Amino acid sequence: QVHLVESGGGSAQPGGSLSVSCLASKMIVSSINTMGWYRRAPGDRRELVAVVDSGGSMVYADSVKGRFTIERDVAANTIYLRMDNLKPEDTATYYCFAERTQDKYRYWGQGTQVTVSS
Repeated sequence: QVHLVESGGGSAQPGGSLSVSCLASKMIVSSINTMGWYRRAPGDRRELVAVVDSGGSMVYADSVKGRFTIERDVAANTIYLRMDNLKPEDTATYYCFAERTQDKYRYWGQGTQVTVSS
């Protein structure tokens, strides 16, 4: 059963901007706390990009600080990742996740491709 649906992403030139969003289903919203994004480039390890908890506290990877912004719209059950000043090394598949408070189980989105090239 799909609990997280991602949208957005696409292609941009270096220095450009893109956004991705992740909608959580009503079935899981009341049970989750932390949500965020990982990314994985071909041949690379999965990298944590940004997380936000239910209180609004945010953490970013050093590689994206100052360029990426994560936001959480509680009423819309959605998180957003705004990516500015994109670099070729940001090219990856971006995966949304939501962590269940009780047991830390993680739900995952389907993945969204972000490609940065000139």
